[in-house]
Amino acid sequence: MIIHPEQQYLDLLREVLEKGVENVDRGTGVTSLSVFGRQLRFDLSQGFPLLTTKRVYWKGVLHELYWFASGNSNIKYLVDNNVHIWDDYPYKIYNQQAPTHKLPTMTKEKFIEKIRNDTKFAQKWGNLPRIYGELWRRWPTRSKKTIDQLDWAINELRADPYARNAIVTSWNPEYLYTMAHYRDTSHFPMCHNMYQLSIKDNRLYLQLYQRSADLFLGVPFNIASYALLNLILAHILKVKPGEFVHTFGDAHIYENHKDQVKEQLSRKPRTLPTVKIDSSLSEIRDFTTEKITLENYDPHPPIKGDLTIAGGFYEG
Repeated sequence: MIIHPEQQYLDLLREVLEKGVENVDRGTGVTSLSVFGRQLRFDLSQGFPLLTTKRVYWKGVLHELYWFASGNSNIKYLVDNNVHIWDDYPYKIYNQQAPTHKLPTMTKEKFIEKIRNDTKFAQKWGNLPRIYGELWRRWPTRSKKTIDQLDWAINELRADPYARNAIVTSWNPEYLYTMAHYRDTSHFPMCHNMYQLSIKDNRLYLQLYQRSADLFLGVPFNIASYALLNLILAHILKVKPGEFVHTFGDAHIYENHKDQVKEQLSRKPRTLPTVKIDSSLSEIRDFTTEKITLENYDPHPPIKGDLTIAGGFYEG
C-alpha cells in the first residue's frame, strides 16, 4: 500500500492533538499542546508537498520565499503584492514605540495602508531587522562586511559536490533574547533557524531545523517554502531534487486551532501538485516569482485560523 506523502504531517497533527503536553507561553499566557523532536521527509520526485487537505496560500509561499531569497527585510514588498502574513510584527513594534515617540494611534489596517502608500513611513516602520532575508543574504559582521550565506552555499556545492558544510543559519545570539544588549534584541526570534544542503547520488537534499513550529498555521507554509527552495537550488546546481527533510524542535498546536485541526484530519489527501521552473533561472539572483509556476493544485477548501504571536522576547 502506497502511503500519501501528506499523511505523515496529518499523523503528527493527530499525535500532538491526542498526546501533546500542555504548554503556557510566559509572555502571553497562550496555551498550546506540544511534542519535541519530530521529523517529516518529502521525496520531491513524488510531487510538490503543498498540502491538499486544506488550501495553502500559494501566492504567499512564493512571494515570501522570494522576499527571503532576495535579501529583503521590509514588508512593503509583501504589502505591495497583497501578501499580509508578516503584517502583525512591524505593527506590534510600532505600537510598542508609539508612546515613547508620541506617534499617532492607528488600526492595523491604517498602518498597512501607510506602509503601502508612504515610502518614508515604510522605510522607517516596515523594516524588520535581522530576519531571514538579511541573515541569508546580508549577515552582519563586526567589520561591517556582510556575508551572503545562500550564494556561498551554492558555490560551495558547485566547487565540491561532496561538501558537508553548505549551511545557512538565521540564529545569531548577538541579537537574541537576553544574550543580546536590549537595544539590539530581536523581538521575533527566528523559528526556522537553520538549513543544510547536501548532494547525494546527483540529488539535492535540504534539511531544515525548525526550533518552534506552529503545526496548523505556519508549518504548511514552511514545508512548501523550503521544498520550493530545494527545487530552485537543484535547478541552479543542475542536479535532481532529492528529499526535503523537515526536523522539528518544539512542534505544537495552539488552543485556538484545535477545532480546525480536527476538521483537517477528517479529510483525505489528494494528488500533490507539481512546480515548473523557467530555464532562465540559472543563478539565485535570477529568481523572480514569474519564473515559478504551480501546476495541477486541487486541494480541499481553506481552513481559517488566527495567527498567534507567542514565544518572542520576554521582557519580564
